[in-house]
Amino acid sequence: MDKILVGFCSLIFLFTISCTSDTHEESSLYFANVDAALWTYFDAFEKEGIKRGYNVDLSAAEITGEIRTISEDGVAGTCQFGTHIHHVTIDKEFWDKTDYNLREYVVFHELGHCALDRGHNNQAFANGNCVSIMHSGLTDCRVTYGTQTRSALLDELFQNE
Repeated sequence: MDKILVGFCSLIFLFTISCTSDTHEESSLYFANVDAALWTYFDAFEKEGIKRGYNVDLSAAEITGEIRTISEDGVAGTCQFGTHIHHVTIDKEFWDKTDYNLREYVVFHELGHCALDRGHNNQAFANGNCVSIMHSGLTDCRVTYGTQTRSALLDELFQNE
Protein backbone atom coordinates (compact mmCIF):
# COMPACT_ATOMS: atom_id res chain seq x y z
CA MET A 1 0.00 0.00 0.00
CA ASP A 2 2.84 2.42 0.85
CA LYS A 3 4.50 1.76 -2.53
CA ILE A 4 1.24 2.50 -4.32
CA LEU A 5 0.78 5.72 -2.34
CA VAL A 6 4.39 6.82 -3.03
CA GLY A 7 3.94 5.99 -6.72
CA PHE A 8 0.65 7.88 -6.86
CA CYS A 9 2.17 10.92 -5.12
CA SER A 10 5.16 10.84 -7.50
CA LEU A 11 2.82 10.71 -10.47
CA ILE A 12 0.81 13.69 -9.14
CA PHE A 13 4.06 15.59 -8.50
CA LEU A 14 5.34 14.99 -12.04
CA PHE A 15 1.95 15.95 -13.48
CA THR A 16 1.94 19.18 -11.44
CA ILE A 17 5.45 20.10 -12.58
CA SER A 18 4.62 19.47 -16.23
CA CYS A 19 1.41 21.50 -15.98
CA THR A 20 3.17 24.33 -14.20
CA SER A 21 5.86 24.39 -16.88
CA ASP A 22 3.32 24.55 -19.72
CA THR A 23 1.33 27.26 -17.99
CA HIS A 24 4.48 29.32 -17.42
CA GLU A 25 5.40 29.14 -21.10
CA GLU A 26 1.93 30.30 -22.15
CA SER A 27 1.85 33.12 -19.61
CA SER A 28 5.24 34.44 -20.76
CA LEU A 29 3.52 35.65 -23.93
CA TYR A 30 1.50 38.53 -22.53
CA PHE A 31 0.86 42.11 -23.58
CA ALA A 32 -1.08 44.36 -21.20
CA ASN A 33 -4.24 45.92 -22.63
CA VAL A 34 -3.97 43.88 -25.83
CA ASP A 35 -6.57 41.30 -26.88
CA ALA A 36 -5.04 37.84 -26.35
CA ALA A 37 -5.70 36.94 -30.00
CA LEU A 38 -3.15 39.62 -30.98
CA TRP A 39 -0.35 38.48 -28.65
CA THR A 40 1.18 36.06 -31.16
CA TYR A 41 1.35 38.81 -33.78
CA PHE A 42 2.78 41.39 -31.35
CA ASP A 43 5.40 38.84 -30.28
CA ALA A 44 6.27 38.01 -33.90
CA PHE A 45 6.65 41.73 -34.68
CA GLU A 46 9.13 42.14 -31.84
CA LYS A 47 11.11 39.07 -32.93
CA GLU A 48 11.23 40.17 -36.58
CA GLY A 49 12.49 43.59 -35.50
CA ILE A 50 15.20 42.04 -33.35
CA LYS A 51 16.29 39.80 -36.27
CA ARG A 52 16.86 42.99 -38.23
CA GLY A 53 18.76 44.82 -35.49
CA TYR A 54 15.86 46.83 -34.10
CA ASN A 55 14.96 46.27 -30.45
CA VAL A 56 11.19 46.54 -30.42
CA ASP A 57 9.50 46.43 -27.01
CA LEU A 58 5.78 46.96 -27.51
CA SER A 59 5.02 46.59 -23.80
CA ALA A 60 7.54 49.26 -22.82
CA ALA A 61 6.08 51.52 -25.52
CA GLU A 62 2.66 50.87 -23.95
CA ILE A 63 1.12 49.92 -27.30
CA THR A 64 -2.36 48.52 -26.82
CA GLY A 65 -4.58 46.61 -29.21
CA GLU A 66 -8.03 45.22 -29.74
CA ILE A 67 -10.22 43.43 -32.22
CA ARG A 68 -13.56 45.15 -32.69
CA THR A 69 -15.85 46.38 -35.45
CA ILE A 70 -14.48 49.30 -37.47
CA SER A 71 -17.38 51.17 -39.02
CA GLU A 72 -15.48 52.48 -42.09
CA ASP A 73 -15.94 50.27 -45.15
CA GLY A 74 -12.79 48.57 -46.41
CA VAL A 75 -10.69 49.38 -43.33
CA ALA A 76 -9.04 46.28 -41.86
CA GLY A 77 -7.07 48.05 -39.16
CA THR A 78 -6.13 51.38 -37.63
CA CYS A 79 -3.41 52.83 -35.46
CA GLN A 80 -4.43 55.67 -33.22
CA PHE A 81 -1.31 57.41 -31.97
CA GLY A 82 -0.26 60.57 -30.27
CA THR A 83 1.58 61.76 -27.20
CA HIS A 84 -0.11 59.39 -24.75
CA ILE A 85 -1.71 56.74 -26.94
CA HIS A 86 -0.53 54.07 -29.35
CA HIS A 87 -3.50 51.82 -30.02
CA VAL A 88 -4.02 49.22 -32.75
CA THR A 89 -7.55 48.24 -33.73
CA ILE A 90 -8.22 45.34 -36.09
CA ASP A 91 -11.67 44.97 -37.64
CA LYS A 92 -13.53 41.96 -36.24
CA GLU A 93 -15.20 41.00 -39.53
CA PHE A 94 -11.83 41.11 -41.32
CA TRP A 95 -10.24 39.06 -38.52
CA ASP A 96 -12.93 36.40 -38.62
CA LYS A 97 -12.64 35.93 -42.40
CA THR A 98 -8.87 35.88 -42.95
CA ASP A 99 -5.92 33.57 -42.43
CA TYR A 100 -2.76 33.99 -40.36
CA ASN A 101 -0.69 35.62 -43.13
CA LEU A 102 -3.19 38.36 -43.93
CA ARG A 103 -3.81 39.01 -40.25
CA GLU A 104 -0.06 39.32 -39.69
CA TYR A 105 0.24 41.66 -42.64
CA VAL A 106 -2.40 44.05 -41.27
CA VAL A 107 -1.20 43.88 -37.65
CA PHE A 108 2.39 44.54 -38.78
CA HIS A 109 1.20 47.45 -40.95
CA GLU A 110 -0.57 49.04 -37.99
CA LEU A 111 2.40 48.38 -35.69
CA GLY A 112 4.55 50.01 -38.36
CA HIS A 113 2.60 53.19 -37.65
CA CYS A 114 2.27 52.79 -33.86
CA ALA A 115 5.68 51.34 -32.97
CA LEU A 116 7.97 52.51 -35.76
CA ASP A 117 6.33 55.85 -36.62
CA ARG A 118 6.24 54.80 -40.28
CA GLY A 119 4.00 56.64 -42.69
CA HIS A 120 2.54 55.17 -45.86
CA ASN A 121 4.75 54.11 -48.75
CA ASN A 122 2.74 53.75 -51.94
CA GLN A 123 5.61 52.79 -54.22
CA ALA A 124 5.22 49.78 -56.48
CA PHE A 125 7.72 47.62 -58.32
CA ALA A 126 7.62 47.58 -62.14
CA ASN A 127 5.55 44.37 -61.95
CA GLY A 128 2.86 46.17 -59.92
CA ASN A 129 3.61 44.55 -56.54
CA CYS A 130 3.68 46.80 -53.49
CA VAL A 131 7.18 47.71 -52.30
CA SER A 132 6.11 47.97 -48.68
CA ILE A 133 3.74 46.65 -46.06
CA MET A 134 3.19 50.33 -45.35
CA HIS A 135 1.23 51.11 -48.52
CA SER A 136 -2.02 52.98 -47.90
CA GLY A 137 -4.33 50.61 -49.72
CA LEU A 138 -5.45 53.49 -51.91
CA THR A 139 -3.21 52.58 -54.85
CA ASP A 140 -3.31 49.81 -57.43
CA CYS A 141 -0.23 47.95 -56.21
CA ARG A 142 -0.75 44.26 -55.49
CA VAL A 143 -0.23 42.92 -51.97
CA THR A 144 1.97 39.83 -52.26
CA TYR A 145 2.59 38.99 -48.62
CA GLY A 146 3.38 35.32 -48.28
CA THR A 147 6.10 32.73 -47.92
CA GLN A 148 8.22 34.03 -50.81
CA THR A 149 7.88 37.77 -50.12
CA ARG A 150 7.54 38.01 -46.33
CA SER A 151 11.23 38.35 -45.52
CA ALA A 152 11.88 41.12 -48.07
CA LEU A 153 8.78 43.05 -47.00
CA LEU A 154 9.82 42.80 -43.34
CA ASP A 155 13.36 43.92 -44.26
CA GLU A 156 11.79 47.00 -45.83
CA LEU A 157 9.50 47.57 -42.85
CA PHE A 158 12.41 47.73 -40.41
CA GLN A 159 15.02 49.28 -42.77
CA ASN A 160 14.50 52.85 -41.59
CA GLU A 161 15.03 51.93 -37.98
